[in-house]
Amino acid sequence: MALDRWRKINARPDDSDPIALVSEGAHGTVIDAVNGPARKAGAKPQQRLTDARAIYPMLEVHPSDPDGDAVLLERLTRWSHRWSPWTAIDGSDGLLLDTTGAAHCFGGETAMLADMRARYAAMGLASRTAIAPTIGGAWALARFVGDGTAVSEAELHPALAPLPIEALRIDDDAALLFRRVGLKTIGALSDVPALALARRFRALGLSKSFTSRKTNGKTNPLYRLQQALGQMAEPVEPLAEHILYRASSRIAEPIRHVAVLEPVLASLANDLCDQLFTRQKGMRAARFDAFRVDGEIQSLHARTAAPVRAPDHIVRLFAERLETLKADFGFDAFALTALHYEDMAARQTGLEEEVAEGIALPELIDRLCARIGANRVLRPVPYASHIPERSVGWRPALQGELALCETDPLRERPLRLFDRPEPVTVIYATPEGPPRRFRWRRVLHDVVKVEGPERIAPEWWRERSTARLRDYYKIEDETGRRFWIYRGGLTGDGRGDAPQWFMHGLFA
Repeated sequence: MALDRWRKINARPDDSDPIALVSEGAHGTVIDAVNGPARKAGAKPQQRLTDARAIYPMLEVHPSDPDGDAVLLERLTRWSHRWSPWTAIDGSDGLLLDTTGAAHCFGGETAMLADMRARYAAMGLASRTAIAPTIGGAWALARFVGDGTAVSEAELHPALAPLPIEALRIDDDAALLFRRVGLKTIGALSDVPALALARRFRALGLSKSFTSRKTNGKTNPLYRLQQALGQMAEPVEPLAEHILYRASSRIAEPIRHVAVLEPVLASLANDLCDQLFTRQKGMRAARFDAFRVDGEIQSLHARTAAPVRAPDHIVRLFAERLETLKADFGFDAFALTALHYEDMAARQTGLEEEVAEGIALPELIDRLCARIGANRVLRPVPYASHIPERSVGWRPALQGELALCETDPLRERPLRLFDRPEPVTVIYATPEGPPRRFRWRRVLHDVVKVEGPERIAPEWWRERSTARLRDYYKIEDETGRRFWIYRGGLTGDGRGDAPQWFMHGLFA
């Protein structure tokens, strides 16, 4: 699945070249997925890239994207509800569907498997499907037998018996141990009584592996055998249902003037907020759909800086853009959908539930974004750096959680910090001492009070070896204005000429 997704993203329909997707592991680069030609060349998953390159030096390598693959797998799991309401994720590239009582809706099990293969193939995804009375049986048949296999309860044991021992979903160490003692197939392992099997492997020092359900975090091989044969239940929780918060309405007479849509939007917003309040959720993104009588759909989107379930605020996000909708023959149906939502506990502002005056910061950001565009409203975000100009950056206000940049209370920083320090001319009593007078932007300032220095060393892992340390001073002039000035370098530090002075910020 990872390679199918990579080919679609990179427009590489041809699968003739050996390709491997890799990621960084604890002991070097490790292969996560390979295509057919790469497997024939000797590469395989979980193999170190250096070993694969030693076998086939021309192997084409690209970075893997496990997070993107996980998102796709979850979307496929929800999309597979078309065949069964009970779907779950199985590992990193598998789906589990409980099709009990659903196969007849598609013309039987064989027809349903054919429909699955056809629909996945239309999306550019290769699939292997199987139906069995147990999860372990279906897993083994899908991966070790021909695609489209369907077996009944009576056919399950004969179908699993010739399969290799790895089909039991056991770890590599246990599979290697079974093979060494001649138990190479599921049938050979099932022919040995469980008690005798545990007694036999107790002599090898593995008694713990066969007397508990888990062994070092891995499932006991005997439990896996019993689960595959239907002798033990295997509970699996389906993927949690994605709740859709949506308010809709239809009207008898089409609306041809968008100016009268605001009352309709307000009614939908009230309904949507009631649904969100019931489950203590807050909206972060919404879509307003207006359905025309000719089948055309006009849509508006809005995002918020923080979870919201205030109807008035939601209406204001869309109200100024309702004029952009094209009514033509008129709208006869409307819908407001919460595309993204988060947990939002109920809040009480006071004992009498009085509404605070003014506009909250998240609401102000939302209104500005709705009016001038989301990419034109930025907010500061902290970065991991002790260099002042690198410790804060800018990001679109609607991306991520809204939080203020916290500063160290022991180190006062100026209210206004320059992106680039500006040079100043300084007169000082001693080279290593504070300034007595300085000229900045053609204005001469006499220093009255000085606090410092605060020494900040350069980031040696990022900058060149010639980077100089900084000594910062808080300075107040004769008019009461306060500045943040630093001296770059020290006399005789071997990293340049005489130290230079710079203005970096203003306190007031």
